[in-house]
Amino acid sequence: MLQNLNISNYALIERSNIEFDEGMSVITGETGAGKSIMLGALGLLLGGRADVQVLQNKEQKCIVEATFDIEKYGLESIFTEEDVDYDDQTIIRREILPNGKSRAFVNDQPVNISFLKQLGVKLIDIHSQHQNLLLSDDSFHLNIVDTVSESEKEVADYRAVYKEYTTLLAKEKNMVEDNEKMQRDLDYLQFQLNELTELKLAVDEDIELEKEQERLANAEDIKTQLSESINLLEGSDTSVIPALKQLNNCIGKIDKFLPQDTTACQRIESARIDMEDLLRTFTSSYEGLDVDPQRLEYVESRLNSIYALEKKHKVESVNDLIELREDLAKKVGLITNFDEELETLRKDIEEKKQELQQVADTLSNKRQSVFTKIQQHVETHLHDMGMKNAAFVVGHNRSETFLNTGNDEIRFLFAANLGGTPTDISKVASGGEMSRVMLSIKSLLSKSKHLPTIIFDEIDTGVSGDVADKMGCIMNQMSENMQVIAITHLPQVAAKGGRHYQVYKEDTADATISHIRMLTEEERITEIAKMLSGSHVSEAAIQNAKELIGA
Repeated sequence: MLQNLNISNYALIERSNIEFDEGMSVITGETGAGKSIMLGALGLLLGGRADVQVLQNKEQKCIVEATFDIEKYGLESIFTEEDVDYDDQTIIRREILPNGKSRAFVNDQPVNISFLKQLGVKLIDIHSQHQNLLLSDDSFHLNIVDTVSESEKEVADYRAVYKEYTTLLAKEKNMVEDNEKMQRDLDYLQFQLNELTELKLAVDEDIELEKEQERLANAEDIKTQLSESINLLEGSDTSVIPALKQLNNCIGKIDKFLPQDTTACQRIESARIDMEDLLRTFTSSYEGLDVDPQRLEYVESRLNSIYALEKKHKVESVNDLIELREDLAKKVGLITNFDEELETLRKDIEEKKQELQQVADTLSNKRQSVFTKIQQHVETHLHDMGMKNAAFVVGHNRSETFLNTGNDEIRFLFAANLGGTPTDISKVASGGEMSRVMLSIKSLLSKSKHLPTIIFDEIDTGVSGDVADKMGCIMNQMSENMQVIAITHLPQVAAKGGRHYQVYKEDTADATISHIRMLTEEERITEIAKMLSGSHVSEAAIQNAKELIGA
């Protein structure tokens, strides 16, 4: 529920603070006094577009702030999802700076505009005259039915299955298109695959071949150096290993005379063992290395084949070629097994379609269960508002195709006169009739939507007299379940409010300022009397106003 609205430096409003209460409140005032300005300011709190042109004083910022009592409406989860602090008395503030930038806060915590919009639709429904145009929108009709039938879960279930179904359809479409293209490329793909397969590539083969190629290319020089190294280690009396043996014998004889280096013999022996191990390594390498021109020719030929394919396919290694080969094999496999794959996919689609039909039927049955309720409610209110012969029908067809909203086609049909054929409401209803139909629908929604506040901006345009009185009664009935604020020019509606606010303009030395204030009981009688008789208030008008109010 809206408890307080504070506006400063917005359009004609210099500063205004308005306290609201439960039940029904009415706002009246002359045309142009600033009633719509107040709604514009409130719209900012609901995520409306900020415009620096609304600043009355271009040097100061505009601030619009409202306090809402949201304790009863289960909105904690919305705050939690956005990591915003929750409070039963939630304060929303919007600021427009002179440089055109705007800021939004909820409970003094900065928030983005999308959060304001998400929260706003849970707090207030502002019904302006142009909203009557929604009666021309099929989606609006469907939303009304879903709200009244409380089909939120069924709609969510349907949309989840519908998403899966459309995903499968898209996969089928892409699969067919890809197959058509790949069929054209099949011969070339198969040639590439054969070329890579015939080479029988192994992981990291290029690295091993390059090492082998380098070794084979230098085999003669390697053997020569190994042979000389073996000879130096143990090929004659002057070689390293015999010399180490002789050295160890010499040092062994004088070891006791070398107190500073008592490990000399051990070190010599260790060096000899290392040299012998090195000798075995060289000997093994020498014996295992063959000068093989034919093997070298084969290695170089295979490397050239690999390099050629790497260049052709613009890759850098054998591993890349192997990955490419596997990818080509998959593509060729998809083409050759396409019919089987497509058949499997289409079975999945058919199963998902049957599941979708089931949830669509469940949703449709839930919707159809409230058609009579909607028709009776709207017709009853239309009859009460002077349209004794009006007929209202929820038109319904089942579409052969599935849509995001189900396969129900719903459109409200209307006939104003006895014997008339109910027709598309947007084509046959006048402005006053549209207002009465919309009020009837809003009245129904007030019992289903659990919305804290609804604001009617001159929904009574185009009606008068007893019809206006009936519309006021309906708004008053709605206020038993929610807070209702009605902006009106009609005394019959104004008389139904528990609180009455007047919007008026005042000229100062350099500007025109708009004000809003709550009227006392006496002021309220006078205001309604003026609405009845004009600026000259007669005693009869005063008496009539009292009768309307029930004072």
